[in-house]
Amino acid sequence: MGDKCSKCCNGNCKDENLENILNKYTNDKDNLIQILNEVQEHYGYIPTKAQERISEYLNIPMAEVYGVVTFYSRFTLKPKGRYNISVCMGTACFVKGAEKILDTVKNTLNLKEGETTPDGKFSLEETRCIGACGLAPVFTVNDEVYGKATPDLMKKVIEEYKNKE
Repeated sequence: MGDKCSKCCNGNCKDENLENILNKYTNDKDNLIQILNEVQEHYGYIPTKAQERISEYLNIPMAEVYGVVTFYSRFTLKPKGRYNISVCMGTACFVKGAEKILDTVKNTLNLKEGETTPDGKFSLEETRCIGACGLAPVFTVNDEVYGKATPDLMKKVIEEYKNKE
């Protein structure tokens, strides 16, 4: 997929949408996180071209922007799938079998952590505690939480999402 924006600018991130986001903020570097949040919300990830434009706008080195993007797990440098599957690998989930659930996703969709299926439909990430330890093991698909998960439940959920649309 490279660095092409999937929603609007086809990689030309000095576009009207990005400029509208930037214009909401003064060019004070304290606004970096808020700007990155909006860019992530708009594009689904933080494209390199957008990082360059943010660096220019805030008059800070590109390395500083990149450092913030890579430090916080909320931000991503690659587009995620329409359905982002996150498997919690926190202690409670791990002890109750989360690794088997993660393996089920990997095998069913032929994915590794951090990858997206070629059709852009699914992506996979491993997360730490999501705060639902009483439901362990847990996985999410976008904002939907699935607790007391099993490999069979994961297979069923993947099938349901495959059949959407």
